[in-house]
Amino acid sequence: MQIPTISPTHDAALAQALSDAINNKTKPLGSLGRLESLAAQLGLIQRSTAVRIDQPAILVFAGDHGVVAEGVSAFPQDVTWQMVENFLADGAAINVFARQNGCALHVVDAGVNHAFGPRPGLLDRKVANGTRNVAREAAMTPQECATALEHGMALVRDLPGNVVGFGEMGIGNTTAAAAIMHKLTGLPLSRCVGAGTGLSAEGVQRKEQVIGAAVSLHEGAKDPLAVLATFGGFEIAMMTGAMLKAAELRKVLLIDGFIVTSALLVAARLQPAILDYCVFSHCSGEHGHALLLEQLGASPLLDLGLRLGEGTGSALALPLLHAAANFLNQMATFASAQVSERSA
Repeated sequence: MQIPTISPTHDAALAQALSDAINNKTKPLGSLGRLESLAAQLGLIQRSTAVRIDQPAILVFAGDHGVVAEGVSAFPQDVTWQMVENFLADGAAINVFARQNGCALHVVDAGVNHAFGPRPGLLDRKVANGTRNVAREAAMTPQECATALEHGMALVRDLPGNVVGFGEMGIGNTTAAAAIMHKLTGLPLSRCVGAGTGLSAEGVQRKEQVIGAAVSLHEGAKDPLAVLATFGGFEIAMMTGAMLKAAELRKVLLIDGFIVTSALLVAARLQPAILDYCVFSHCSGEHGHALLLEQLGASPLLDLGLRLGEGTGSALALPLLHAAANFLNQMATFASAQVSERSA
């Protein structure tokens, strides 16, 4: 398996041209705040001062986790396939927000423990019917993990447009994400583990104990791909592959919440320059996400207390990308509008 090579977006001459273009708009310097840095980031990704948002899409990856057998979730595993059915029926929050913002939505079966059969709107990339129970054995074999990564790369390679948002669905996947965060950052497990879909304080404690035992069992897993295969999920691995390919193709990556950011953490450990291509949509209400964003040096656009997943934060941040591109392309300059510039 070939990991994509990602080039940094840094270009001093282009950065200066973008700064000049932004500063010459009819406004006080810096008065559009984060939209200005976002416009500059889009320009560096697209290598142009005339940026565009072209056919944005959100990929929602779904997968099940064997560790659910250890009582780490407030919901039963069946909720994963039931929510996939809800996505296909156009009934979930991500359906509403994607439609509202003119964004294509693609649902991917990365490894759900359910036989959907051929279904309109469902991309079947199932590696297996869920991962193994990491409390007893590695969640994936190295080959299964490689297959998931390759499927993710192929999905993005065939996807039109230049903006890809990421979402996920998988009962038990905050357990996998917390384990990945702990292993790859070295932060205490207590700072990585949260309530997920709504665990009680006792449930969170149980979850932390399960992860701690799994970490002890698999202490030899240290490099990013080994950590991903050992503790991750098929949806997390597939997202990691999709992110790497998207950045290689110089697409904008819209990053959602805690689980999506854990996939990015793996990708960033493999190819650090991927962070140049990431727009962090929001800070999740899930415990650990703010700290994970801090580890990545990320500054999210929104902080709405969201903790739903599904790519909802990605969809809600999309209008801000449009706003950044539109002001850069359409707003008058002081010269074109014949407006006097500041004198001091």
